[in-house]
Amino acid sequence: MDSLRVGIIGIGNIGSAHAACIIKGEIKNLELVAVCDINSERLTSFAEKYPRIKTFSDYTEMLNFEKLDAVIIAVPHPLHADIAILSLEKGLNVLLEKPADITVTKVLKLNEVAKKSGKVFAIMFNQRTNPLYIKAREIVCSGALGELKRTSWIITNWYRTQKYYDSSDWRATWSGEGGGVLINQAPHNLDLWLWICGMPKSVSAYCGIAKYHNIEVEDEATVITHYENGATGIFVTSTGESPGTNRLEISGTRGKLVLENEVLKWWKLREDEREFCFNADKVFERIEFDYSEIKSDFSETGHKGILQNFTNAVLYDEELLSPGVEGINELTISNAAYLSSWNESKVIKLPFDNEEFDKKLYELASGSKKHLSNGGGSLLKDYKDRWKVQW
Repeated sequence: MDSLRVGIIGIGNIGSAHAACIIKGEIKNLELVAVCDINSERLTSFAEKYPRIKTFSDYTEMLNFEKLDAVIIAVPHPLHADIAILSLEKGLNVLLEKPADITVTKVLKLNEVAKKSGKVFAIMFNQRTNPLYIKAREIVCSGALGELKRTSWIITNWYRTQKYYDSSDWRATWSGEGGGVLINQAPHNLDLWLWICGMPKSVSAYCGIAKYHNIEVEDEATVITHYENGATGIFVTSTGESPGTNRLEISGTRGKLVLENEVLKWWKLREDEREFCFNADKVFERIEFDYSEIKSDFSETGHKGILQNFTNAVLYDEELLSPGVEGINELTISNAAYLSSWNESKVIKLPFDNEEFDKKLYELASGSKKHLSNGGGSLLKDYKDRWKVQW
């Protein structure tokens, strides 16, 4: 196979950006051969501009297109797992937009199908391409920071206006998105948090419903986690604060990392704090440390980096930067956070009761009310800066 022939299911904001990128030849050996969308206006506009690319209004028909090797799925969240499962069962490689879906139950089934399929399955965690997050992960995973003590991420610069929420009738609804900031904007940060620090053993949370916007889901959340070794973590996010903050702090027995304003600061202790604590001779003795600042020596490749990595994984067996099966991790945290918030911030042990969560989400989704949308047909769009890491 000299090139990977891909189809895109959903050519709204992000799907059309993927299409534009591929059509411009920005991803080596990746060819767009088909697109699918239920919006007839959008599909007609695309067909008129790119008549050589096959168009479909039904994704089940597109999946039978003989010229297809892979699909990119960019539809509303509740459809992610179902379409991905069918695509994998059809023998297609899959690149799925985040989140993997809205319930852990569905993603467990998706991961099972993906593992049995033998196909390449990736998820669009594009912020994993940022060099500072890569470096932070390298430091933590190498053991250079010692044993984890505490993690804290304040990520409140996901600011959104009411106009944003009104742009599509599925936005900010339990039936359309399956939640708010935790499942739409913050999955990138939740994923990075877990990618760098690992999975906790329990979660508790408070989610503020419609605190800053006219929506039915949360636009603010505070999540507290506990780890097997006794370490704790806190994750604070919002779409209602401006200018907001993006600050990740990780403390270990061998020092501290702080990632903020495009700089990774590293306080590297010369001795392990736990050993020093019990061996120190003086009352107020301090541990000596070496301090360094690490800045990006190259830019994050973002969506293009994940697209190229996915293409290379199919064609040349390159290791995936964001394996699709890892999409369940951040979703586990957001599902558990909702379950905790619905139960007066109760501590939820992981893995949690999927049936209890699914039942409550179904009740909320059944009562969802679609709002008027000010969005219309969509032509191809370039990647927006808001999809990159915002400092």
